[in-house]
Amino acid sequence: MRAEIESLLESAKQSVGLLRRHLDFDAATRRLAELNAKAEDPNLWNDADAAQKVMRERTDLEDRLGSIARLERELEDAVTLIELGEMEDDQSAIGEGEQAIRNVQAEAARRQVETLLSGEADQNDTYLEVHSGAGGTESQDWTNMLMRMYTRWAERRGYKVEVVDIADGEEAGIKGATLLIKGHNAYGWAKTESGVHRLVRISPFDSNARRHTSFASVWVYPVIDDRIQIDVKESDCRIDTFRSSGAGGQHVNTTDSAVRITHIPTGIVVACQQERSQHKNRAKAWDMLRARLYELELQKREEKANAEAASKTDIGWGHQIRSYVLQPYQLVKDLRTGTQSTSPGDVLDGEIDPFMEAALAQRVYGGGEEVQDID
Repeated sequence: MRAEIESLLESAKQSVGLLRRHLDFDAATRRLAELNAKAEDPNLWNDADAAQKVMRERTDLEDRLGSIARLERELEDAVTLIELGEMEDDQSAIGEGEQAIRNVQAEAARRQVETLLSGEADQNDTYLEVHSGAGGTESQDWTNMLMRMYTRWAERRGYKVEVVDIADGEEAGIKGATLLIKGHNAYGWAKTESGVHRLVRISPFDSNARRHTSFASVWVYPVIDDRIQIDVKESDCRIDTFRSSGAGGQHVNTTDSAVRITHIPTGIVVACQQERSQHKNRAKAWDMLRARLYELELQKREEKANAEAASKTDIGWGHQIRSYVLQPYQLVKDLRTGTQSTSPGDVLDGEIDPFMEAALAQRVYGGGEEVQDID
């Protein structure tokens, strides 16, 4: 076996070995056996919430244990393929085996990033808000593009997406929207997206085809469960009802079923118009408010993330975390980590995992300096 292939193989083995040690493979295997026994207990579903926690932990362990075992098998198969290729002087087989090793190493690296998701709410579902900045139709169209980007990202990961609240723009796009993204580690992955996102392009709304810069903000906070207690005084809140907005047709409500809650001490505002029932919208809005207050508490504890709070105050220059340039050249650049992509079309179609992984690693391990912006 060539020295470079042996080096690649050793690196891949080390990456998979790190995953095994971080998980504590033997202990996790014993825990999975315990969860399987609980899942077979017919009384488990007497408590639906407890049952869901058991099944969620079981699914997570099955995935992590199964992925490690699969990666180890794929490495063994790759080695066998390379050895057979060398015996028969079959370069295509050797190349196929080498590529299989690279694929294992890439997946192991991605799963190592997932091990960083150890915050108390990282495994939870998440709310993601997008809001347009100054700039009218331009920013509102950009906000709509961002909402689509996060929807496509979530769908790529097998997450479920619900539109909880949306405010349409006057001519095109949206003024803002709140998405509920449901899936394992949804908050852990999405939390690094909070901040201002900047778009540079030739405006489709400008008859003179001039270059425009638009801003939109993203705000991410976790759905909280019964492990997290957040008490909110109703006397500290103002509750307003209004008619749900929409594009028209049978889904537009004719009653004031939408609910907006303003938490006066913090100025936090949440709204829900997802349901036709005002009662259901009110209950979900209270859940959203508790989630926002919890996220605010997380920020206080995590001083390294205070830039997120600053970015919420001014949607414009100097607060952006990422720039998306469509003209005169094609480039997406994260200003925190320096991560880049020369395929903004793919990024806007939901391929944002590399940006999330780099930001998450920086957030956990620290280090790095703010990267100079691009024009």
